[in-house]
Amino acid sequence: MAPPPLSMEPTGWFQVAWCGEITVGAVHKMKYFGREMVAWRSASGRIAVFDAYCEHLGAHLGYGGHVEGENLVCPFHGWEWNREGRNVCIPYEDHPNRGRRIRSYPVVERNEAVWIWYDVEGRPPYFEVPDIFAAFGDDRTAADYYPPVPAATLYRQQLELHPQYIMENGVDFAHFKYVHKTPFVPEFTRHDFSGPVSYVDFTIAFDAKAAEDAVNSGVESINAGLGCSITKSWGMVDNRTMPAVTPVDERTSDVRFTVWIGRKTGDDGPEITEYGKTMADFVIEQFEADVHIWSHQRYSDPPALSRKEFQGFRALREWARQFYPGETSGAATGRPVPNPDAAAGRI
Repeated sequence: MAPPPLSMEPTGWFQVAWCGEITVGAVHKMKYFGREMVAWRSASGRIAVFDAYCEHLGAHLGYGGHVEGENLVCPFHGWEWNREGRNVCIPYEDHPNRGRRIRSYPVVERNEAVWIWYDVEGRPPYFEVPDIFAAFGDDRTAADYYPPVPAATLYRQQLELHPQYIMENGVDFAHFKYVHKTPFVPEFTRHDFSGPVSYVDFTIAFDAKAAEDAVNSGVESINAGLGCSITKSWGMVDNRTMPAVTPVDERTSDVRFTVWIGRKTGDDGPEITEYGKTMADFVIEQFEADVHIWSHQRYSDPPALSRKEFQGFRALREWARQFYPGETSGAATGRPVPNPDAAAGRI
């Protein structure tokens, strides 16, 4: 992939793990946004995410660090740090070092996932991670779906792609016919980019016999920044999905995808059934087709859009600008947004 002219440090919520990966007492090593990090779960079950290095003499807390009660203990000299990254104990002194603090990240557990808030300017969160059930207002709950983790998930590490690609995919309706083999191009039914959380709904059909003028199925999607997206399908196999792309360094991102499949009547066991796994695999297969293209894509600016494509892409790229601190024009590229004729390449 050609390096995109987009910052790999956008502001927002980003998935760094599934909840079950970080058990009580565990110290989980990871790298995101070019930073070594650790995630750990205290005795009370609360999770924290830190930069990985102890502020005393720089030991990596993921190599030998351990949890005691509500604190993370450095393996080098036993200094203890609380969930906010503050030193609360130096075992050989009568008081902690109140002047040093490990960088900690706002963290929430939602939709089976661990999310951190990342902002290069250190601003606090100004929007939330949407709940994949409550956000759609249809009274459905997790109990109505097979548990997705780990059987109905996809995880691809350090692919050469950018989080914005997946958001642009949501307004790129023409690709559905050629990548996902739908009988015709979907149509927008909602298109709202007025705030940091956007909404894109459309009608779609996968049945080759479906009539374009009588579609009775579709997708509702909610995008919280560039790192968090949730979807609900209706009129087809009951599923909800959660794609998440998190930058690792200046060139690569980790991709996670979680799929909830609606339970069949009478299926109320603790594990996903063969039916649920089969349906989830089909949804994941469709997503993988996109991932294959994204991971070899070049970011085009301005793109050679057709007139039908222009409205969606213009709105998406204008919306995305807010997540790149310091950028004031273009989709975080420093260039003005092109006019319709230029962007459409006069097609």
